Amino acid sequence: MSLYKNLFKQTAIYGLATVLPRMLSFLLNPLYVKVLPKGEFGEVSIIFAYLVFLNVILSYGMETAFFRFYNLEEDKKKVISTATISIFWTSLLFLGFGLLFRKTLGHWTDIDPQFITYTVWILVLDALAVIPFSKLRANKRPMVYAAIKIGNVMTNLCLNVFFLLALPKLAQGNPNGFWSTIYYDHFQIGYIFISNIIASLLTFLVLSPDYFQLKGKFDKVLWKKMLNYAYPILIAGIAFAINEHFDKILLEKMHVSKADIGAYSACYKLGLFMVLFRTAYTLGIEPFFFSHASNENAPQTYATITKYFVIFGSFICLFVIVFADLFKRVLVPNPDYWDAMKIVPLIVLANFFLGIYTNLSVWYKLIDKTKVGAYISLVGAAVTLLLNFILIPIMSYTGSAIATIAAYGSMMIISYQMGKKKYPIPYDFPKIFSYLGLTVVLSALSFYIPYVRESYLLKIVLLSLFLYFIYRNEKETLLRIAKRK
Repeated sequence: MSLYKNLFKQTAIYGLATVLPRMLSFLLNPLYVKVLPKGEFGEVSIIFAYLVFLNVILSYGMETAFFRFYNLEEDKKKVISTATISIFWTSLLFLGFGLLFRKTLGHWTDIDPQFITYTVWILVLDALAVIPFSKLRANKRPMVYAAIKIGNVMTNLCLNVFFLLALPKLAQGNPNGFWSTIYYDHFQIGYIFISNIIASLLTFLVLSPDYFQLKGKFDKVLWKKMLNYAYPILIAGIAFAINEHFDKILLEKMHVSKADIGAYSACYKLGLFMVLFRTAYTLGIEPFFFSHASNENAPQTYATITKYFVIFGSFICLFVIVFADLFKRVLVPNPDYWDAMKIVPLIVLANFFLGIYTNLSVWYKLIDKTKVGAYISLVGAAVTLLLNFILIPIMSYTGSAIATIAAYGSMMIISYQMGKKKYPIPYDFPKIFSYLGLTVVLSALSFYIPYVRESYLLKIVLLSLFLYFIYRNEKETLLRIAKRK
């Protein structure tokens, strides 16, 4: 039981490092919704979608490869230096290429070259921080990791508030003063990216001593091994970016208005809570999986962890959907955006499926078959693209939401089926399936049946029934944990 307590503690610490910054960053959603028209919010969402794709390319799976070889190699310094130098030079090459061809890139993407310039700098600064952050996690320094992450987002948040809310008032109050010299009308999108650049630059400066204190050398042989391990992760990352963000780009290319894209993107953020749970869990679980792979009872451990992930995730999923109409008043405080609320249950459930897939994917990482993860992710990306092309002309952004849940659901099922043969793990499938199925049914009842959706009493009853079902099935384990306390 102490093993699970250690995992919970580790997940909680990294959860603080991830969830709190994400919570702060999601405060930007209501700020943008209030300040930006739907069309401009849609434009920002499209640019950030491109940014996610390029973030994946610039890290090219090196973060996961770093963890793998950091645990395998005796010379840890060599792993650190090889990964750091690799990321450094590829980032510099991208910086030169991006700035040199920013006008061409702007023409291809229909984005102002000025915003291309800002995006390039953000991408490079974030890429340079990848290995220093990974080093902190590998060396078990979660509090330092958390402090830097929180500092980054706090800086970004404060700058956004200043540029979008305070600066216009300061400039208006004193037209001939200093503030008016740095204020530009109709430049809200530019201020958003300037805020990101400053926050990323400060983060890099804090982590920059890692570049000056490198003690190992670049090992070409090790680098090739790391790239060989990492490139399937890169492919999987690109596929994930397609599943998660390509819809915003594709919606524009298929002539959906930026106003509709803005509404869709804003309501999409109501999947926040499941995203936070999944992200914090992933940060804690990935090092745990690798460090316990040699234990004799590892398969049973992974099975137990997966079951309780489904239990906690099911509750969070149902809770968010039951109270979505309350959360929207906080995260999307502009009724003009609420016409896209119908996609919220689909996105929440999609993120839950992705979290389950993360658990089920442990088998191919442990046997160094990361190519399988790339193949599964490519299947998910193919489902995303196919359904988007079919459904967007018929259902607009609702088709994109359906494509997302279908993609993650298919990845979850494929990984489970393949894992049974390659790395058998004794999952308690009957219980997992019952929790998952009940969550889907109760979510649909509470959100899509008007009579139920309008009655919080009925929705709380449904939530209580779910909790009772969990208690009845897990009573013995819960009582055993309580006695240990």
